[in-house]
Amino acid sequence: MKENLKAEREKYMRAALEEAKKAYDKQEIPVGAVVVCDNTIIARGHNCTETLKDPTAHAEMQAITAAADWLGGKYLTACTIYVTLEPCAMCAAAIGWSQAPVLVYGASDVKKGYTLVSAQLLHPKTRVVNGILAKECSELIISFFKMKRLRN
Repeated sequence: MKENLKAEREKYMRAALEEAKKAYDKQEIPVGAVVVCDNTIIARGHNCTETLKDPTAHAEMQAITAAADWLGGKYLTACTIYVTLEPCAMCAAAIGWSQAPVLVYGASDVKKGYTLVSAQLLHPKTRVVNGILAKECSELIISFFKMKRLRN
């Protein structure tokens, strides 16, 4: 049973990584997210802050909005949110308001992650699973910022 759950989490995190790669290709910070409901990806998102000139256009926000639209309501109570990087405080609060019962993220964000502010930003019933494909998620972010430094 544990192996099945691990394989399932990795499968969806790989889908989130594909979204992060889309952001990377657009010169956006490479963070991706997917929302899963009943073993189906119902929404995808990646960072679009530069493209949309919108500081709130984070991967999680894009995915939450698309999932709420798909479900026809603001609560994601039957969904799991997968994101390649630990959410920031804004995104964690949005996940909290969505009442998603499970948040799965890959790499920790030691500079801007919500756990630096407060784990209470999430809904009290939200279960957090971290470290899924953390190495792959981290490597994409590190690669992006190395590339940015080389360009400057």
